[in-house]
Amino acid sequence: MLSTYKYPKFEYRRPPELAEQRDGRYPVVIVGAGPVGVAAAIDLAIQGTPVVLLDNDDTVSIGSRGVCYAKRALEIMDRLGCAEEMVQKGVSWNVGRTFFREQEVFNFNLCPEPDHHRPGMINLQQYYLEEYLVRRGQSLPNIDLRWKNNVIAVTDHGDRVSLRVETPDGAYSLDTDWLIVADGARSPIRHMMGLDIEGKIFMDRFLIADVVMKADYPTERWFWFDPPFHPNQSVLLHRQADNVWRIDFQLGWNVDPEEEKKPEKVIPRIKAMLGDEREFELEWVSVYTFQCRRMHEFRHGRLLFTGDAAHQVSPFGARGANSGIQDTDNLVWKLKLVMDGKAPATLLDTYSEERVAAADENLMNSTRSTDFITPKSATSKTFRNAVLGLAKDYPFARALVNSGRLSVPSFLTESRLNTPDSEVFAGNMVPGAPMDDAPVETASGENWLLQVAGNRFQLLYCMSDAVDIDAATAAAFAALADAPVPVEVIVIAERGRAPGGLKTLIDSRGRIRERYDLKPGTTYLMRPDQHVAARWRAFDAARVRAALARATCNA
Repeated sequence: MLSTYKYPKFEYRRPPELAEQRDGRYPVVIVGAGPVGVAAAIDLAIQGTPVVLLDNDDTVSIGSRGVCYAKRALEIMDRLGCAEEMVQKGVSWNVGRTFFREQEVFNFNLCPEPDHHRPGMINLQQYYLEEYLVRRGQSLPNIDLRWKNNVIAVTDHGDRVSLRVETPDGAYSLDTDWLIVADGARSPIRHMMGLDIEGKIFMDRFLIADVVMKADYPTERWFWFDPPFHPNQSVLLHRQADNVWRIDFQLGWNVDPEEEKKPEKVIPRIKAMLGDEREFELEWVSVYTFQCRRMHEFRHGRLLFTGDAAHQVSPFGARGANSGIQDTDNLVWKLKLVMDGKAPATLLDTYSEERVAAADENLMNSTRSTDFITPKSATSKTFRNAVLGLAKDYPFARALVNSGRLSVPSFLTESRLNTPDSEVFAGNMVPGAPMDDAPVETASGENWLLQVAGNRFQLLYCMSDAVDIDAATAAAFAALADAPVPVEVIVIAERGRAPGGLKTLIDSRGRIRERYDLKPGTTYLMRPDQHVAARWRAFDAARVRAALARATCNA
């Protein structure tokens, strides 16, 4: 039990297969009601696809577990309709500080630019995040959330997947066209199917201590190398909601994990850090060993692996849950098009291709962070400490300091779904890039670009004033909206409104023009997951149709 949080108990209901003595057949089944599984269910439901979500428990995760949720994950949660509650409850931060012994040697700002809706990070205990996601899922009519439903067997028949599910009332069977596997790092389904996961387990251990205390430390990430209160090791400090503070202590490999979790071992470490006068209570304690591993492929026929079931990274950098949420963001729109017969099943191969590339980037950064934080030889440690000693005064050394390269959105620049540039653009909004946010004015008032974008293909078209859209262009826009894969046209203007009732965003502060290098006539094709598919300096309906075909594997 936690002193700051009461665990919800979700109601088990007798499944209809048992109540009506029949087998079930469903378009999509998801296994695992953690953040990734519930996010996938919500995404499918808001796009009109019914989904069954199975979980072997009846509450949220025990302990705070994941802490940091990055700007991109929050933007995805906005698209799913549940970010605001998370941001209001969580602790927002942008600044991180790194110390060597007692001296600050490095700091960073995750969001140095103005005019972004969401902060670089929020800190929020995972049980809150899961509770808010479940609540959002329960509000949607297309989600059948089944608690205490444990999958005990899976069979892939090629044209469908069969599951055997154990419940308090006995076992039942169901079939699904598509199975999304989000059952965590140990993934029973991955083991049932005999599928691979390869990588590296690091020979080090860290103690997590969640501590309830009142402290006026700034809401920043603080990381120490070799501090006087924990010599020759590293320590990380984060503030969470409810005056809960996360402290990570490096322990080394040659320790007894069960012994280190005992209060008589934990409390002296915390007192050495905070001082004897600071009052605190232990909320949750755990010891972990981290690993960097992934499956070779994330799609196996009609089984689609996501989150920790597909890839695992060390916690430094907050790349676990954030990456898993981006998995579902990438997957669901593709699955929806395939299920609707508007794209071939090969589109789902690009889910694996794009997210394997993203996982490799995360694994590389996570491995580098781990090697810097926990050097495995005297030479590596001498190099690491030399870098830290120089970092305060020399920029070249600062660039080498690595206390956990924090989660950033994946730029899918090598994706075969992109249409390469044929003209010159400045800035970061290259094909494959996740969209940058910006403030806008709509007919109903002030808003944000990413609150308007997503869930469908969209065309951003920059006009100089309200008269530069001629009849032929307006007709071409209307044809795109009525295409088999519809494309919604959004006009970006400095002032005024586009003719013909076209959706118009007023870029009154000029941030969209700046971040997307817009000029009159500039056109962007955006994917449903808010990634750039293509861009041109002038609108050409034929080029847009070709790029759309490429982005949906219909070329």
